[in-house]
Amino acid sequence: MSVWNEHVTAALLGTERREPPVLPEAPGAPDDRAGRLLDQAALLAVRRRAGRMPAGAAPEPVAPAPVEDAPVVPRAAAARLRRILGGEQIRVLPEWLDAAAAHGWRVPPQALPDLLDRGRSDRVLRPSIARAAGRRGVWLALQNTDWAYLVGSGDDPGGGHEVWETGTRNRRVAYLTRLRKTEPGRARELLRQTWGKEPAPDRAAFIATFEHGLSPDDEEFLEAALEDRGKDVRQRASDLLARVPGSAYGERMAARARACLTPEVRTVRGREQTWIRVSPPQAHDEDMARDGIPFHPSGSFAPRSGGEPVGTRAAWLREILARTPLSTWTDLFGLPPMEVVCLPVSDPGGRDVHIGWAKAALGRRDGAWARALLKGGVMVDEPEALADLLSVLPEGERDAAAADLIRWVEGRPDLLRVLERVPGPWTGALAAAVAATLNASAGRPSRPAEHLIIQLCRLADQRLDPSAVSRIALVGTVPHALTELIATLRFRDEMLKELTP
Repeated sequence: MSVWNEHVTAALLGTERREPPVLPEAPGAPDDRAGRLLDQAALLAVRRRAGRMPAGAAPEPVAPAPVEDAPVVPRAAAARLRRILGGEQIRVLPEWLDAAAAHGWRVPPQALPDLLDRGRSDRVLRPSIARAAGRRGVWLALQNTDWAYLVGSGDDPGGGHEVWETGTRNRRVAYLTRLRKTEPGRARELLRQTWGKEPAPDRAAFIATFEHGLSPDDEEFLEAALEDRGKDVRQRASDLLARVPGSAYGERMAARARACLTPEVRTVRGREQTWIRVSPPQAHDEDMARDGIPFHPSGSFAPRSGGEPVGTRAAWLREILARTPLSTWTDLFGLPPMEVVCLPVSDPGGRDVHIGWAKAALGRRDGAWARALLKGGVMVDEPEALADLLSVLPEGERDAAAADLIRWVEGRPDLLRVLERVPGPWTGALAAAVAATLNASAGRPSRPAEHLIIQLCRLADQRLDPSAVSRIALVGTVPHALTELIATLRFRDEMLKELTP
């Protein structure tokens, strides 16, 4: 009889009638038969289970996690990440991840499961996770289908050419994007081979990757895409063609634009002066539709600051000017951008002309025209359009120009709409202007001022340079929103210092 069966018999008959055997390796008092039986049975049960062979084929071993290149963040930064993932100042998580990746750190492996779980419900967070999760993050994502979004969510989809052949749309877009950055011609030919078989949503996503490495070599492909049956494909192709220097598309738009804006010499107070005469398009034809000028542009009936709607012809004019090479106007008038912008424009149409030029400067990232429109004083009624142009300026000019714009609209209801368009970080003169606005509003105990502080604090807690906390005055009764902003800025300041090597 085996030792196990002897224990079973003792349990069935009772330890008073059958004494259980003694196991030398088992602890327990020899006089306590019942206690010894239970202790030894537990030991034998574990021993039996530990030696049991699994039924069926053995599972395939999991490949070990790859070796990491980047070091783990410092201990203090790792502790702060645990606090953030636990719910403290959770809105700063993207900034923490981006700062860690920018300084060459990676997320501690213990935090990866919680972080990957958070990315399941927050798509905006996924690129930041991909940059900071390291190789082990991708390795973990391959073990759990709930985390599979991480594979291909960054610039590198993981894998080689097979990704283009068999991957999901998101992974194929990531692969094509990476290829466009290094070998745009090869990426274009790869897409040409499968273009006719791709569904319209995929074609629109694929053609959007042409913004990387865009050149005159892409013109033929994009011109053909203007005939595509997918509306989004045609629109993306026209937007890209407008940015290709010297393209036939740009020449067609320039011809239309020159028919709408013509120089006119007028005598004003005895002096000859060049004016811009505006003649919006009279009709919308098939050629305009093919070139991406919609019959009813999205902004056609948006109210102006004065409350009047934008007419359809004015909207066509804006669309044409937005797609016209800006060199058209410096060549036509023989003047630099600043002087062209300041030329008087016949009424009505001046606002539409300047908005069209602003869209063109934004689309082509033309700093000279953006600077001219911001400093020329011709778009005083369009502060939101001016705010969009700030991103085009060189980094060294951006904060000062934004500060001037904020001071100009201070006290007006469109201040918040302007600030929403100014990306962070808000530093230098801009940070000082925002802090001054907060201080001025906090000193005015009124409902509009309170509303402004609440909304402005929501924007500033993620965009304002944390060092600007010293500029915020804590005098008298401090609004709750301002107190929370100060706490967030201090938290971010400590966080960024922990991640700085």
